[in-house]
Parts: sequence; C-alpha cells; structure tokens
Amino acid sequence: MDPPSLSWCSVFSIAVLSVCGSALAASNYNCDEPLVSALPPSSFESSSKFSSSHSSRFAKLNRRDGAGGWSPLVSDRHQWLQVDLRDRVEITAIATQGCYGSSDWVTSYLLLFSDTGRAWKQYRQEDSIWAIPGNNNADSVTHHKLPHSIKSRFLRFVPLEWNPSGRIGLRVEVYGCVYKSDVADFDGRSSLLYRFNQKSMSTVKDVISLKFKSLQGDGVLVHGEGQRGDYITLELYRGKLALHLNLDDAKLHSSSGHMSVTLGSLLDDQHWHSVLIERFNKQVNFTVDKHTQHFRTKGDADSLDVDYELSFGGIPLPGKPGTFLRKNFNGCIENLYYNGVNIIDLAKRRKPQIYSVGNVTFSCSDPQQVATTFLSSTSSFLLLPAEPALKGLSVRFQFRTWNRDGLLLSTRLAQESQRFLLHLSNGKLRLTHQKSVLQKIEISTGHSLNDGLWHTVILSTRGLQVSLTLDSEPPSMMEVSSQIDSGEDYFFGGCPATLNDLGCKNPTLAFQGCMRLIYINNQPMNLVHVQQGLLGNYSNLQMDICGIRDRCLPNYCEHGGQCSQSWSTFYCDCSGTGYTGATCHDSIYEPSCEAYRQTGSSSGYFSIDSDGSGPLGPTLVYCNMTEDRVWTVIHHNSTEPTRVQGSSLQKPYMMQFNYSTSPEQLLALVSGAEQCQQEIVYRCRKSRLLNTRDGTPFSWWVGRSGERHTYWGGSLPGIQQCSCNLEENCIDMNYFCNCDADREEWTNDTGLLSYKDHLPVNQVVIGDTSRPGSEAIYRVGPLRCYGDRNFWNAATFYEESSYLHFPTFHAELSADISFYFKTTADSGVFLENLGIKDFIRVELSSPSVLAFSFDVGNGPMELLVKSPVPLNDKQWHYVRAERNIKEASLQVDQLPIRFHEAPSEGHFRLQLNSQLFVGGTASRQKGFLGCVRALTLNGLTLDLEERAKMTPGVSAGCQGHCSSYGSHCHNRGKCIEKKNGYSCDCTHSAYGGPFCKKEVSVFFEAGSSVTYTFQEPFSVVGNKSAQSSAIYAEISKSRENIAFSFLTTHTPAMLFSVSTYYQQYMAIILAQNGSLQIWYQLNNERKPDVFFPGTTNLANGQLHWVRVHREGKYVYVQIDQDVNTKYSLSSDTELNAIKSLSLGKVTDSAGVDQEVVLARLKGFLGCLSSVQFNQVAPLKVALLRGGSSLVTVRGRLVESNCGAASMADLNTYTTTHSLSDHSEKVDRGKEPLTNAMQSDSAVIGGVIAVVIFITLCIVGIMTRFLYQHRRGQQTSAVKDKEHCHGLEPAYRTELDLQNSVRDSRKEYFI
Repeated sequence: MDPPSLSWCSVFSIAVLSVCGSALAASNYNCDEPLVSALPPSSFESSSKFSSSHSSRFAKLNRRDGAGGWSPLVSDRHQWLQVDLRDRVEITAIATQGCYGSSDWVTSYLLLFSDTGRAWKQYRQEDSIWAIPGNNNADSVTHHKLPHSIKSRFLRFVPLEWNPSGRIGLRVEVYGCVYKSDVADFDGRSSLLYRFNQKSMSTVKDVISLKFKSLQGDGVLVHGEGQRGDYITLELYRGKLALHLNLDDAKLHSSSGHMSVTLGSLLDDQHWHSVLIERFNKQVNFTVDKHTQHFRTKGDADSLDVDYELSFGGIPLPGKPGTFLRKNFNGCIENLYYNGVNIIDLAKRRKPQIYSVGNVTFSCSDPQQVATTFLSSTSSFLLLPAEPALKGLSVRFQFRTWNRDGLLLSTRLAQESQRFLLHLSNGKLRLTHQKSVLQKIEISTGHSLNDGLWHTVILSTRGLQVSLTLDSEPPSMMEVSSQIDSGEDYFFGGCPATLNDLGCKNPTLAFQGCMRLIYINNQPMNLVHVQQGLLGNYSNLQMDICGIRDRCLPNYCEHGGQCSQSWSTFYCDCSGTGYTGATCHDSIYEPSCEAYRQTGSSSGYFSIDSDGSGPLGPTLVYCNMTEDRVWTVIHHNSTEPTRVQGSSLQKPYMMQFNYSTSPEQLLALVSGAEQCQQEIVYRCRKSRLLNTRDGTPFSWWVGRSGERHTYWGGSLPGIQQCSCNLEENCIDMNYFCNCDADREEWTNDTGLLSYKDHLPVNQVVIGDTSRPGSEAIYRVGPLRCYGDRNFWNAATFYEESSYLHFPTFHAELSADISFYFKTTADSGVFLENLGIKDFIRVELSSPSVLAFSFDVGNGPMELLVKSPVPLNDKQWHYVRAERNIKEASLQVDQLPIRFHEAPSEGHFRLQLNSQLFVGGTASRQKGFLGCVRALTLNGLTLDLEERAKMTPGVSAGCQGHCSSYGSHCHNRGKCIEKKNGYSCDCTHSAYGGPFCKKEVSVFFEAGSSVTYTFQEPFSVVGNKSAQSSAIYAEISKSRENIAFSFLTTHTPAMLFSVSTYYQQYMAIILAQNGSLQIWYQLNNERKPDVFFPGTTNLANGQLHWVRVHREGKYVYVQIDQDVNTKYSLSSDTELNAIKSLSLGKVTDSAGVDQEVVLARLKGFLGCLSSVQFNQVAPLKVALLRGGSSLVTVRGRLVESNCGAASMADLNTYTTTHSLSDHSEKVDRGKEPLTNAMQSDSAVIGGVIAVVIFITLCIVGIMTRFLYQHRRGQQTSAVKDKEHCHGLEPAYRTELDLQNSVRDSRKEYFI
C-alpha cells in the first residue's frame, strides 16, 4: 500500500510506533562519545600561537605533549581555537582544561559553531547568556552539558576571561554522536512535488516537520491547495515564517476562513531553524525553534482538502486558481516529514510519488559570505583602504540593524577638505556631501531601515551626478559642481575615538549592526584578511559573524504592550493597555473601591484591577462611597422589571444575565470582598415558586458556578424556602413562600441573596405563568459587594523567631511585591525566598533604611531607600519592590523611587525553589517584629490572617490604624478603630461623608430659618448624656469657635446668631452695604461690642468662608483667604447658659440692638454651608435628623451644594419662591425641610400676617431714631492684625479650631 492511501488510523499507528521506537533507541544509546581525541592535527586551527609547542594541535584534553595545551601569541579577546569535527555531528557537552602544569587557563569563553567554517553563530545557554564558565586552575576538567544540543561540524572557542596572573591556555574535548540527516538544496527555481494517488486528500490531522537554512528572507517552503478554496502555505517573508491556512469552502462561505500566523525572526541568517506544524481539526500548534503559537482556524470546516499534490520549496505552476504569487525558496531543507513520510528520502530514491522540478540537489551548498558585527555605538569602526578609481567613486554593501541612527560610511575625497558621509538618521538613509565646514548638500531615501532586515546600499558618482540607491528603489540623485574623485581610505560603521589626520568624526553615533558584501570601486573587500591583519584596521568588531538578535522575540512586554528595540535593549509601549512600567507590568488602576476611597475619591465609575499585575485586566464598576461601607456595584444587561406570562415547566421562561465584566473578573471581585448581595424582586399572581406535588420547584436561579438554586431572596442556601418562612410572616403559613399560596391578588417574595459563593445570579428560570390569570414580575438588581478582604489583611509578629510560610514565589521574569508595615524594631526581614543560588529578599536593615536584594545568577544586587525620618515610628509605611528583565525598583511611601537597570547580557530568570518566608527567614534569624498588611505578590494577596491563626508567635490582624490614618478624618472628624481598618465619626463635624469632607449645605428661601435649642445647663438638670456634658464642658469657657460658608446677593442679612437665657447674644450679620459685622452683647449694662472686619461687599453671589474664634476678651476673625484680624472685647465675660443658635430669620428681638433686629427680621436668603459652633453642627442636625426635638425649621430649606452653586441658581431660588409659596414643586432629588407643626389654616395665617404688618410699621417708625442714637454712643473696637500664611480651606477649620476639645487617641501596638 502506498503511503498516501494509508488510512488515518494507519498513519497514526505508524507515528506512535516511530515515536516509541525512537524513545527506546534513545534510552539504549547515549550521545556522549568523545569526538576530539581521535582527530588529526589538521583538524585544529587558531588565531595565533605563543610558540610552536603552544600550537592548536596540542589542545586535546588531558594531553601533556608540547607545552601541554594551546596558548596564543597575545592574550586578548580576539584570539580563538577552532576544531573541525570532519562531519556534521550532534554535540551534547564540552570540557575544558588549562595548559598543563602552568598558570595559563581560561575562566570564561564563547562557543561558536558553523557548518562550513564561515558564517559563525554564537551558542546561547539562555536568551541572554553567551559566556560559558571555564576553569579556575590549569589541570582540573570543567564539564559543561549543553541544555540543547548543537548539530555542526566546526566549533570555535573564543576566550573572554583568563587567569590575570597568567595567559590564555586551553585544552578541550567535545562529546556527542553521529548525526544523520536527509538534505535537499533548492536554488530558488526548483521544488519537490509530493503527489497523491487519488485526486484529493482530505485530512483532519496534519503533522509537518522540517529544518531549513537560507540567506534569503523570502521564499515558499510548503504549499498545497484545493479547488474548493482550501490551502496551506508555509513561507519565509521578510525573515519571518508565515503560516497561511484556510479550511473553508470559498464557494459556500462568503466570509473568509483565512488564518495567517507569523513566528520567528531573522531566519535568513544561513543557520538551521526547526519548524513543526501540528493540526488536529481546527486546533493548530505552530513551532519555530523554541517558540510555539497555539491557535484555532476560522470558519466552520475542520478538514483540509488538498488536490493532487503538496509542493515543497516553491510553487511550480504560478497562476493556478488561489495560488499565492510568492518567490520560491532558496536554501537547504533537512529532514522534511509530512504525516510521517520522509519526503527527501523518497526523492533521493526517485520514488514515483515525488516529482522534482528544476535543479534539486541532495547536498547543501553554502554561499561563502563573510559578515562582520559592529558592537559599540561609540568605538566600533572598520577602516578599508582602496585604490582610487580612474573616474568617480563606487561603494556597495549590505547592512542590518535595530538602531535608528548610526554612521555607515565616511570617506575623504580626493578634493581637499571634501567628504562623503552616509549615515542613518531617524531610520532614514542620509547622504551628506561636505564641501567645507559651512557648506554641505544632503539627500535622503528610505524609511524604517532599522527593521533588522538586510538592506543593500549603492553609492556611485558619474560626472556631476551622485547616485544613492537603496534596495530595489529608484536611485536618489545629487548634483555637484565639479568632478568627484575617490580617496584612499573608507571608514565603515564609525570613526576612531582619537582624532586623526584622515578627518573622520562620528556625526552622532557609530553604527551597531552587521555589514557584508562590501565592494569599493567594484572590488570585493576580504574581511577574513582584515581579521588576519592583512588588510585595513578595525576596532570592536566580531568578524565572520552577524551577532544581531531579536530582543522582541519572545515579547516580554506584558498585557498586550507593543515591543520595539534597539541593538542593546527593548522598549515597551504600554499605551492603551491600562498598565505601565518598563514591561507594562504595573496596573495604573486601584484593586478595589476601598482602595480608591483611601486615595480620597468620591462616588463614581472607576476602573479597578482586582489582581493588579496579574493576568486579569481592568473592569469598570460603580463605587458608592456615600456610606460607611464602600459598595462596589456591577451592572448587568437587564435591571428593569420584567413581566412573564405563558411559561410552564415544559417550556419555562429563561433569562440569561450578562455582566459588565468577565466571569474571571467577577470571581476575583467577589472573592476579594467581605460580603456581597443581590436583590431579587419577585411579584406574583397565581404564579408559584416552589409548591409542586413532587417537590420539583417551578422556578429557580443559577449562580456563578452553574448550579441551580431554589432558595429565594432573604432565605438561606440549602433550604427550598423564601424569607417569609424564616421570618414567620408568610400570608399562608402552610407554604414556604408567599407566591406558593397561589392567590389571585398580587403577592411578593422579594429579598436579598447574600451567600457570596453563589453570586452573582447568572440566570433566572420561571415555570408557572401559563394558567389563566397567572403572571409574574421579576427584577434582578446589580451585584453589590462591600469591603476589601485584601486591603486590611494583616498579621502581627511578636516573636523574632516566628514567621509565616507560603508556597514558592514563582516570578522568573517579573516580580512585584507590595505591602504596608509598621514597627518599633530597628531591623528585620519582611520577606525572603531562596533558590539553589538565586534569592529575593526585602528587609528593614536599619531604622531609616529599607533594602531590596536579589540574585538571578549575575551576583547579588541591592537597592536601598534611605528615609529622612525613622521608619520604626509605629506608623504605617508603604513598600513596593519590583524586579523584571529590564530593571529593578524600590519605593517607600512617597520617597523618590530607586531604580537599577538590568544588564543587557546575563541571566535574567529568577529561579526559586524553597518556601516563601514572611516576617522572618529559614534560619530564624533577623525576624521582623511588628505588623505587615496587604502583602501582594504579582497581584495575588497572601492571606496573612488565616495563616497567622495557626502559627505561634504571630497573631491575625493589627490594631492601631488611626495612628496612621487618623489624618484622613478631616474637619474635626474622629478616627474610630475597626477590626479591619478604620472609619471617620463625623458626629461633631459640620461635614459629612466617609472622611468628613462633604459639605452640608442648604438654600434658605425668604423667611426660612433653622433654630438649634440647647438643653438646660448641666448645673440645673442632672443626668445628662455624655454628649451633652461634652458640649457644655466646652461652651462653659469664655470662648467660641464658629465656622461657616455663605453665598447671597441680598442685604441686610442675618447669618448667625446665638442667644442665652441671660439676654446675652452674639450675632454675625451682613449690613446694608454687604459688609460683615460681628456683634457681642456680653453685659446688659454696657453697650454691645461691634467689629467691622472689612468694608468689602460680601453679598456678591460668590462663596465666602468665615471663621471666628474667641479666647477670653480677644476675638480672631478670618474671611476667605485674608489674614487673621484680632479684636479686643470690652469684657471677657462668657456666654452663660446658651439658649439657642439661629440661622436665618429670628423673630425674637428682646434686648437686641436695632440694627441686629433689622437683620434678624430680614433673615437670610441664599446658601449656608457647613456651619459649626463649637461641637454643634446645626445644618447637619436639621438635614440628617429631621425629627430631632433640638431643631426647629421654619420655611423651606433645600439641600444643595454651595460650592457648586451659581448666580443663576441663587436667582432661581430668590425670585421664584415667595414667603407664601409653599406649594411649589421641589427640584428632583432635593427634599424640602419644613416644621412639623406648620399649620395650613388660612385664618391663622391671616392673623399672623396682620401682626407682622403692624410690627413692621412700628419698627419702621423707630428705626432711624434708634440707629442714630446707637451710632453716636458706640465705642470703637481696638484692632490688632496678625499676619499668617494662607491655608487651604479644608485645613483652616482645623487650625482655627485648634483649641477646641479633642478626644485623645490611644495607640494599640505590641
């Protein structure tokens, strides 16, 4: 049976047997035979030799003939020892020694390999490890097993470091085995066709494997297609491998099933690269060298239908329908297998299944192209001499680089002081003809030439024309004024660092990259002669090798960051990813709503990233911060009430809920919350929930894990009930739910689902609305969660030998560690994780120094942050340490972040294998004493509390949060300790909100007022509450602290008034001209003290702040940002037995001066905000405790926001509403406050109106007389101004009220 006609079972069996046979063979055969010991002397070459007895033929391991090894004439990094193994072999290990009985040995070296002795390639242990460790004496043998084997014929050892007290000395051995392979060579016009016996081959599984090498960046390796539109193509394109695949019938499906995946880079380097394609149905694994990409094909079909044949090495008949118009492959293919069939072996044996097109040979021809690598951006150069041409000048070469800038060529022309400069500038090729210092001509061509691809440059002159040609583009021309003749010296890649008489100088940077195929005046330059010192000169070059590497493969930019690179490093563009940092590792969002609250944010929509730097991305949620608890709200697609009719158990109604975030993000949100809940509203009429004869429920809901739940809102998991049964208030106690009573009237089974392991609700199923008159209305609310189990998760370490241990911290490429700590100890280790050699540690090394240290194999590295103040001050301090392959950083609180850039070459994988120790070390030394909180590693928060419960010397939680976070409670708010965190008690603050920062503001209409009545003095009525006692303890002293804000356009106005049982009063009013006046009547036998802080009109529609503070006989007044003004009272008498505090209109005028009476009667029309009198906040009491007996509200008050109010708002309230207009509809969202005893009687209202009218007439008659009499006898106040710095309004309250009673805060700590 021919191979193409084998069934898939047969093919699969053959493949399995082949793999098993290979495995058995490998187990019985070791590829570790010595390969050097039997080689003849002619197999050894070297760059030089110290003497004839130090030649390369004496470089065999353990041999003592000659001088006992190879040693070069000069010990520098340009020396090498080369071994020809006579054939391509598989190399698995190497061993080295120094020269026998000497002080000459190599401590590290590079290993190069090649098939031809030209075009070398460096062996790498890891992605950035080039150097291989050598010896530390002359005679001991150092073995190095290669992590991945090499298939090669030639090896070259290049010493990097050697014994500083000796010379380079080397003896070597190579271990491996014979390597057999089938090779085919394609010349760019040839191909192999593998023909099927039947017309078409339909496969659901394909395996294609091969190795290839080429100097060309484009060419088709594999191609097959079918008439219905299926195809598979593997091609080199711009140095990368592209796999194109389509399984769909193009005639049946208009939508394209085409799939293209690109992998690999710099594959046109004339070195072997392995390829493996595995397809099963729609799943494809595509591997190039060590990199694999998994993907699924598009479309509906899962089989590949190929007609007639598969072609390898090219497409022989371009123009066929669906054919890709691509170049054929030019290079070698080795060990080519298609579904277990050795294609090259069949071709070599001339089997009929294989048809050869063009000249396909079965040995690999290697073009002899010698490249050179320019290593340094400052000191690399290649100087090549050349005979001047008879006419003009001609230079041609190829280059490849990642750098945007660099000098390519500089040559002095025969004409004195004239030069040609050819250089890269911002990725463009630029030619400069420098005639003199001040005169030059420039042309440019190309763009993005720093793409890592080979580019061909031709510079030539002919007559007065200068031509610059790039690749296959049309030439760019430059006109010159005279004939140009070539000089004798050409500098490629850069200029010498020292000035020379040739005048070469780098315009910006030297070139870093590779060059090859250099021609000067049509003569090829032999770079091997340059290496041997026979031609020209050079510095910082690697000859016969192109050392370019793609630092973006693999892409180390996380979370979708875009990678770009230069010759020596890579960069990550994190734009639009939601992450930042050198590798896009750090989330720019907070992990929870609780964390946003701690930053001072207020309610709103926020993006939160629950796992920080972990794989889950950010998600948008609503954070409700208006309560003590911070609620996280996640909405879904159906939050409106929905009516259901016509459903039955056989055809139930189903509703699937799609949330605004992914299931993985939902799980992280719910898991990190303290508690979650979701409301289910269910109203029913003849629609049962659970009541069936066999116990099968009519309706149920599905939770996040897909399980069906039959308990409803307010009930408990595991029981098939509703909340009314638990509360024993169902309308019919024979049933577990109200709806199960099956009543014809509407009933309700509404409640909260609060078992968070079942939340959120993903589906609702309703099955009993098909009977006549039967219907239900349901609504599933958004998922609401509060608390952050991670933010306050803490442990207290009170024994130095104690620690918590966790599983190994796996962070090979990126590691970020963040936590809070507080302590009184001088030092201690926060965290440590060890490997065989690697480690990572964060510790407090001294009271003011925090250290982050690690070792990834390049030696220990330590970052230190020194704090100007001690860190062991019992305050919470924030620490964040990060290490990735580009850099390491350490942040402590708000101090400057310390950075350390990682070396571009060297180890970069952090390999740990022990347990992670928190609060101590494995040696139980240098343990930490204190608290650690919110310890997060790579986005995962460790549960310190749970682990602490079972660990001696450690306790769960940490008390004393107010010592650090008490300052977050503003405006006299009091910090209250909680088990997990703290809260702000705003009882004695005029402000509200979580941090006592939300202003409490009210719009007063004409005639409105708020009166706060104080209880009787403590000396008169005993048994008062502690709160009343505290208030009277403060007001019993001769001092007052008053603060408020206001906005108005009306005068006169009564802003604030306090009266006592002894006819004393204090008032703050706006005079007719809008200026502020402060009145103090402390002694009835004397005239009142009146102060005029300024003449500015404050009734200008702008918000103004007023602060009044009295100490004895001195009064301090501050308005807005002005300086404090000091006034002297005529007496230091206190306000005895305060009766009431009034805002707005006051009708009681007994014992009050006439001007104050006018202001009292006029009242206040405008906005008052955050009124504070000692520990009393009358507006807050009025708004939040509307039924309090201490507060009397007259007229209409509308809660508002003075800070956001505009003149238009003020005019609206002052012109629309009159004293009698009580029926006007209140603005939406603002509830009016009215006195509970307000009468609606028209008769009583009329009587009151008459009384008011008569009173006003009397007042009008006496006003002028009384006013003039008072002004004539008034005593002027003494004014004394004290200047101080302006402060932010939020802090001024605390400063001006600094002498008020403060509750002491006790610090709880170990």
